[in-house]
Amino acid sequence: MWDGLQEILYTLRQNKLRTLLTAFGVFWGIFMLVFMLGAGKGMQNGVYDGFGGEVMDFIVVFTGTTSVAHNGMGLGRYIQLSQEDIKAIKQQVPNVRFISAENQNGGATVSYEKKVGNFSVHGVPDDYFRIKESIPFTLGRKPNPFDQQDSRKICELGSAVVEKIFGKDVDPVGKDVRINGVVMKVVGVFHDKGNRGRDSERIYIPDTTYQKVFGSGNRVQTIWLRPTEGADGFALEKKIIELLQRRHSVSPEDKRAVKSFNMAEPAKMVNGLFFGINLIIWFVGLGTLAAGIVGISNIMIITVKERTREIGIRKALGATPKNIIGTLLMESILVTTVAGYAGMVLGVGLWELVSFALRTFEIKLDFFKNPEVDFQVAITSIILLVIVGALAGLVPALKAARIMPIEAMRAE
Repeated sequence: MWDGLQEILYTLRQNKLRTLLTAFGVFWGIFMLVFMLGAGKGMQNGVYDGFGGEVMDFIVVFTGTTSVAHNGMGLGRYIQLSQEDIKAIKQQVPNVRFISAENQNGGATVSYEKKVGNFSVHGVPDDYFRIKESIPFTLGRKPNPFDQQDSRKICELGSAVVEKIFGKDVDPVGKDVRINGVVMKVVGVFHDKGNRGRDSERIYIPDTTYQKVFGSGNRVQTIWLRPTEGADGFALEKKIIELLQRRHSVSPEDKRAVKSFNMAEPAKMVNGLFFGINLIIWFVGLGTLAAGIVGISNIMIITVKERTREIGIRKALGATPKNIIGTLLMESILVTTVAGYAGMVLGVGLWELVSFALRTFEIKLDFFKNPEVDFQVAITSIILLVIVGALAGLVPALKAARIMPIEAMRAE
């Protein structure tokens, strides 16, 4: 084995420039593939970060006024959702994992000591944060079922609210604030990146507390929900809309009275977009790599022609076709593997350096974040290198194995 490796290295050293140029084709093909995959992943991370880190399967249901007359009822009738609608959805529509009401007051007065501000206050049960589970709480705790059951006067403040009311680097947990004159204790602080960070200007209080403070009663402005894992979110959305249309005597043709937003729709579009981008990246990268492999195959054919006499002598001395094929295949595999591995390491290292620089200098780019190359892709690339290296040397090796010693001795 060692003797064979020494022989291969000696042969490569005899043709340094040719070996270097051939290896560069493979190196560049793998480097470009890894580079473009890292760039594509960075764009994908940036786009998903633009969604504010939201889960990709939630559904929001809200209402407007009727635009189609139905069952003797005219146009312009406002559809008001209620807690009874949520109960009906729970009882009649399967595959609902979580469901939550949401009520909102966009101009509530919030004060702490001498500081006053107007913020959006949202009344939600604890299940709301199971639907929006990606919202990180930096201080304190999330709401729990007892807050809802006991109508506790507690609140969760967005980081932007804390900065304006309490100041920077202040822990407000345990302190009291006044919301429309009602004293409430701060139990948690969250940072919501949605709407480019504007969702951190919100305040959340228990839904039952909201009903008492703002007098909303049984009314619900918005219904949030998530399907069970593996369920068809689009089919679930359709069933809920149909149920609410029946409950509120809305025509099935009316698209304005009961409306919805399904996060799975833009997620599907984005996933399709990046699937196409990755497909193009692989096509271009593999095409570039294929050019390098063709170069290796051509060089191996030339090598066999140059070493025809040597191969003939080895066969005359007892070398089997298997030995001849093995030597030439090893030479091809060695060149492609070393060159390709170097290209992969450089590509991965470059993106790691870029990621380190972005984190260190806190550089934030729109639609580009954390460029990286999956470990599985790196391993696949190495396996691919070995396979294509063997294929590149296979045809020349088979040709060499068929050389007859007598004909080889006549070769010039």
